[in-house]
Amino acid sequence: MTRRRWIADTWNKEQTEAALKGDQAAHLARVLRAQPGQIFDVVADGFLHRAEVKSVRDDEVLFALYEKHESEAELPAKLLLAVFKFDRMEWALEKATELGAQQIIPVITRRTEKHLAQAATKRVERWRRIVHEASQQCRRTNLPLIDDPAPLKQALSTIDAQVKLLLAETEEENTIRAAIATAPPNASVALAVGPEGGWTADEMQLFRDHGWQHVTLGPRILRAETAAIAALAITGALYS
Repeated sequence: MTRRRWIADTWNKEQTEAALKGDQAAHLARVLRAQPGQIFDVVADGFLHRAEVKSVRDDEVLFALYEKHESEAELPAKLLLAVFKFDRMEWALEKATELGAQQIIPVITRRTEKHLAQAATKRVERWRRIVHEASQQCRRTNLPLIDDPAPLKQALSTIDAQVKLLLAETEEENTIRAAIATAPPNASVALAVGPEGGWTADEMQLFRDHGWQHVTLGPRILRAETAAIAALAITGALYS
């Protein structure tokens, strides 16, 4: 039987102990009724450990760590994601985590709805909880980084991927496969997915100025969450 996996909130330098705190600890203590001596899988500092429960409180569950395993290879893909309707965006964040995204960068664009742009900063901690839970569910040994939402121009100045691909409705020929085929082996990739209504002309020029290539996902117009998942799935397949 597969052991339940947890991602630790804290651990010691020697990686001999780790702890769950807050909501995770409360769930394990109150709902699952954990007891000292039980064995779980625990991820600490990107490494997977077999772990034994040492003590249980509602606010902290402490583990002894042993049988350390190397972390899984990350998909070297960053997802720049324009903020869109939160229910669909949160679904996309969950699936992007399952597909192995290394980092997710929420951006405010010209066509981001004003109320969503204003609320995005308050929403980011919820987004981080979503990817944390998704990482445990899909048994990742690393958590994708979720940046604070930022204006597009500011975000573009921070992305240093070797291959930078803008999903553009106006592009008809260049594909993700073709763009990655010309890159060095295992090059880092950034994928940009626009808002409902697409990128404006000046935003597309801004991408060009920062060295982004335009690519297509085919002849159909996809919703933002569908485009994000399709782009990551293609990228993952090319790196497998």
